[in-house]
Amino acid sequence: MPAEGCWWGGAVVVLGGRESRSHGEGRQRKEQRVVVMSEDAPVNIGAAEDAVLPHLAVRRIQDKLHCWAVSVPDRRFDDLYNLVCDPAVLAVAWERVAGNKGARTPGVDRATVSYIESQVGVGAFLHEVRELLKSRTFSPVPVRQVMIPKAGGKLRALGIPTVTDRVVQAALKLVLEPIFEADFQPVSYGFRPNRRAQDAIAEIHHYATNSYQWVLEADIEACFDNIDHTALMNRLRRRIGDKRVLGLVKSFLKAGVMTAHGTVEGKITGTPQGGILSPLLANIALSVLDDYFMEQWQTLMFNEQHRQKRRYHGVANFRLVRYADDFVVLVTGTKEDAQALRDVVADVLAPIGLRLSAEKTRVVHIDDGFDFLGFNIRRMRKSGSHKHYTYTRPSAKAIATIKARVRAMTYRNTLHHDPGYLLDYLGMVLRGWANYFRYGVSKRIFTAIDSYTWERITAWLRKKHRIGWPELRRRYCIPGTWRLIYDGQRFRGAATVTVTRYRYRGYRIPTPWTPQTP
Repeated sequence: MPAEGCWWGGAVVVLGGRESRSHGEGRQRKEQRVVVMSEDAPVNIGAAEDAVLPHLAVRRIQDKLHCWAVSVPDRRFDDLYNLVCDPAVLAVAWERVAGNKGARTPGVDRATVSYIESQVGVGAFLHEVRELLKSRTFSPVPVRQVMIPKAGGKLRALGIPTVTDRVVQAALKLVLEPIFEADFQPVSYGFRPNRRAQDAIAEIHHYATNSYQWVLEADIEACFDNIDHTALMNRLRRRIGDKRVLGLVKSFLKAGVMTAHGTVEGKITGTPQGGILSPLLANIALSVLDDYFMEQWQTLMFNEQHRQKRRYHGVANFRLVRYADDFVVLVTGTKEDAQALRDVVADVLAPIGLRLSAEKTRVVHIDDGFDFLGFNIRRMRKSGSHKHYTYTRPSAKAIATIKARVRAMTYRNTLHHDPGYLLDYLGMVLRGWANYFRYGVSKRIFTAIDSYTWERITAWLRKKHRIGWPELRRRYCIPGTWRLIYDGQRFRGAATVTVTRYRYRGYRIPTPWTPQTP
């Protein structure tokens, strides 16, 4: 992409900073010159584009927003509210809400996606939402609070918005995400397009293999509940100048929570965990941490020569890797260097109302290992040699969790299930779990999980039919083996998933809207 602007292919026209614009661009002006296609200049979808599929229209909008945000890092976007109200954006937002697992879960109004489809009609519903937004009469309602169990016996509050609020949040995300993705640093991986947990693990593995042996393993205490609204809105204003969009985001932050007792509690901090927009808002708030560490990296440790020089003089190098509110700081140096960074992190997080969890934040050596995103990462001596390597494998907690699911499905109270259903369901669960952990040293663990599952299933079959081992082998095993089969379908567990190496993609991972060079 050229330095002076965005190329869309074909002939281009240069729009001046004070040139009059057609309706839909409104206040999308700036002092610098921006190169765009003349036919692409209006961002809104007009009558001439009614035949264009909503997904293509929305992708076109997002491409432009992202390109403008990349080409002018200090640009503030003024006319975004019309995009949130756009029929194509609302249609795609509805599809994302309807396709989500929570589509069957109602908010405080008890309306579900299926109810709206059957009783109201999607077209009429989206038309009503659009009219509410255009007339500025839309107002979010409190989210319905549901308490879900956490590890250790604690409970986590989950906020479930109404379907209407989910659609508007999804529309906001479609418009805001391409803008802020231009600013987000490459060290964060959670809830971002084209990025996944395995990328974060691969980056940790990369640096741990290259002498980053001390690890500040950090966790933010109740991150989604304690984000300061003022600090978050200030970070939003750095890019968003449209007061209507800012007001809409703020109204979601202040909507409150309806508890199980029917009382409404106001919110002065935090973003309700469970909303479609919440992960993006959390990333915007936590980008203050990413910005600080990337600034240090780019000014003091920007190439290998400078990092080697710092190490020669006894100065530590450090690298942040963050996934949502969980993050680690990898350090070359001493334990004291890593412990000193704990205070630095606390100072960076304090202005946005966050603090580190005293229980979960600690400094560990890579040889002792630590858990991150379900993986255990540890440097060990390779069997049969004197060389040490960094290994990633499923953590003990992850193994205990999958065993608990297997155990729950093979209790006595499940004996009414059909054996074929049990084998299919457990196989699906185990393969799904294994697909997440396949990029690691996991083969032996997969085999051990399958062995445990085999023991649970065979015990379940014997209790269900009150049969002995010879009869079980005759009815439920492949002839001459102890491998389970039912109605011609073999049981396929975790060990059937191929273990492979996840290739480190570097930290310059393109976004979905990054222009592809010919």
